[in-house]
Amino acid sequence: MKVSGFTFIRNAVNYDYPVVEAIESILPICDEVVVAVGASDDATLALIQGIQSDKIRIVETVWDDALREGGRVLAVETDKALAEVAADADWCVYIQGDEVLHEDGHAALKQAMEVNLQRESIDGLLLSYRHFYGSYDYLGTSSKWYRNEIRVIKPGRDIFSFRDAQGFRKRPDQKLRVARVEAYMHHYGWVKEPEAMQRKQESFHKMWHDDDWVASHVVPAESYDYGRDVQQMQKFTGTHPRVMLERIQRQNWTFDTDISIDRRTSKDRFKSFCYNRLGIELGYKNYLADR
Repeated sequence: MKVSGFTFIRNAVNYDYPVVEAIESILPICDEVVVAVGASDDATLALIQGIQSDKIRIVETVWDDALREGGRVLAVETDKALAEVAADADWCVYIQGDEVLHEDGHAALKQAMEVNLQRESIDGLLLSYRHFYGSYDYLGTSSKWYRNEIRVIKPGRDIFSFRDAQGFRKRPDQKLRVARVEAYMHHYGWVKEPEAMQRKQESFHKMWHDDDWVASHVVPAESYDYGRDVQQMQKFTGTHPRVMLERIQRQNWTFDTDISIDRRTSKDRFKSFCYNRLGIELGYKNYLADR
């Protein structure tokens, strides 16, 4: 069984993406990892070239910054990386530059790949998510955070990156049928040094909106105020992926909040109740989960 990993990245140094850790987290379960490195304003290319593994294959790309609506450029870059995976790959593992796969899920992922390889009805595998916010000590737990997403797919099925690259679909516009796996992806997109987070906010929204929208919705500041977006949170008491430990030890900012305050709407409380107590996931769901 051959497994190819794939990802994309640009300006990882400027915006403090843990992309090295992201790539290293999937290397043990992959035979190769294709990294589409967009032309950057920093040393991103050198950063990826510095990863000590002969499994990594770099593809240099140029982003079309005119694709601003709905984060479309992110899906385009994902598809560029997917197009470069080995032709004889049986599975493709996708990871974004702010995600890190916990090693506790490696064995379960490998087993799921073996079990589902010959199941024609299964297009991919569904992983669970932990979304960190403000620091490595807190999890966002309101329904605004997606709880599961497709991160492993079978190649050669006309699968493409959907919308802003959060998930995948099959052409022309069909949801993938997936099997659930007891493996966790840690999402660190909202854990950055506040100055880097502010830079990311000012740049990242340009992939979704025009300049007027950005000017009216992104608050100018030297550093990002994490406190203004707090909803429901909980203290994280588990373990982080091993590849993240050095980065976490370098953390040079503090974030603290009163997690006893519940700022959710009644709609959000109802969604959380349905998921946590009844196992029913309401709202947007870009997959068909196999039972």
